[in-house]
Amino acid sequence: MDPGSRYERIYRVVRRIPRGRVATYGQVAELAGFPGQARSVGYALSALDERSVPWQRVVNAQGKISTRAEREAEELQRVLLEGEGVEFSSDGSISLPRFGWRPRVRKSSPRD
Repeated sequence: MDPGSRYERIYRVVRRIPRGRVATYGQVAELAGFPGQARSVGYALSALDERSVPWQRVVNAQGKISTRAEREAEELQRVLLEGEGVEFSSDGSISLPRFGWRPRVRKSSPRD
């Protein structure tokens, strides 16, 4: 599969995450049709050059912001999430039961 079309499937899922909710990399991968490929989600989000994808709503399986080489991106992600009402605990994690996205699963069409 072309990385561009793979990334677009990931971006479609991320665009569905509502304001004030988060999803894990693994959850996004599963919903995009790539189970077990959480790293692909990270690669896709790091390649973003458009603002229409709310990348800040994707966190790791522990409910934490993943470490990046650019520390400013981590701080920006936290600020954006807090601006949406997402709360962080003292250890920097987000309660996935409270803030995690629980989408209605749509049936895939052959074009997805």
